[in-house]
Parts: sequence; C-alpha cells; structure tokens
Amino acid sequence: MESLYLLVPLSIIIVFIAIRVFFAMSDSGQFDDMVGPSLRLLHDDDRPVTADKKDFEKEVPEV
Repeated sequence: MESLYLLVPLSIIIVFIAIRVFFAMSDSGQFDDMVGPSLRLLHDDDRPVTADKKDFEKEVPEV
C-alpha cells in the first residue's frame, strides 16, 4: 500500500512527459505527411547513375 504513494505520482509525471513529447513532435512537423515517405520508396529513381554506383556494378559478378 505504501508503494502507491510513490507509484501514483510517478505515473502521473510519466504521462505528462509523454504528452509533452507528443506535442513537441507534433509541433515540429513529424506527423504532417504520414504517407509520402512510405510511397517515395516505391517510385523509380530517375537520377543518372553516379561514378560510385558504376564502380559498384562492375564489382558484382554476373550470374
């Protein structure tokens, strides 16, 4: 029973910290575009091949 005197205020403090972190992330724009970054992976890359990538392709043996 005595542990509740410690755990209840501690849990309230943790909840307020979580709410504060959520609003800080929301204000910084973390949740503005939830779909765009995941779809960006599926689009083709139209940029030309760089010199580093050409060298890497030469090192890969053909099967």
